[in-house]
Amino acid sequence: MAGLTDASRVVLGRIAGVFGVKGWVKVMSETEPREAILDYRPWLIGPDAVSCRVAEGKRHGKGLIVRLEGCEDRDRAAELVGKEIAVTRGQLPPPQPDEFYWIDLEGLAVHTIEGVGLGRVERLFSTGVNDVLVVQGERERLLPFAWGDVVKDVDFELGRILVDWDPDF
Repeated sequence: MAGLTDASRVVLGRIAGVFGVKGWVKVMSETEPREAILDYRPWLIGPDAVSCRVAEGKRHGKGLIVRLEGCEDRDRAAELVGKEIAVTRGQLPPPQPDEFYWIDLEGLAVHTIEGVGLGRVERLFSTGVNDVLVVQGERERLLPFAWGDVVKDVDFELGRILVDWDPDF
């Protein structure tokens, strides 16, 4: 996969708030299942990728709460709020056939099956029903990542995603 190294950072979530007075933080996880974020060690916190280890973590309501090593009070926990939680690309297991990590799709060119270039994948997001490719070209397009219906092929060697999509839409 062009441009990716084991050192590439992959964002798995973010610190959303503080919990209590003993250094615990609320975590918004983008992993599936949500608790899988606790399996990755170490976490790289914030834009400076500060390496942190999870001391404790558990489900709490619909979210997760975590205490990081060295984070013993509410003031220190408050300093982490809003920061992204990432890991290196090498920490992730290889995807199954026809499964993709979002980071691997970002930057790929998107072409229709008729050969019309639509732009490049800028980012992805989830709607709960399906994932959506944000394709930036002469204008921004939102394409559902519906394998087989819209997305026909992903070719990392060519750096391209082939889609069945009306370029006027």
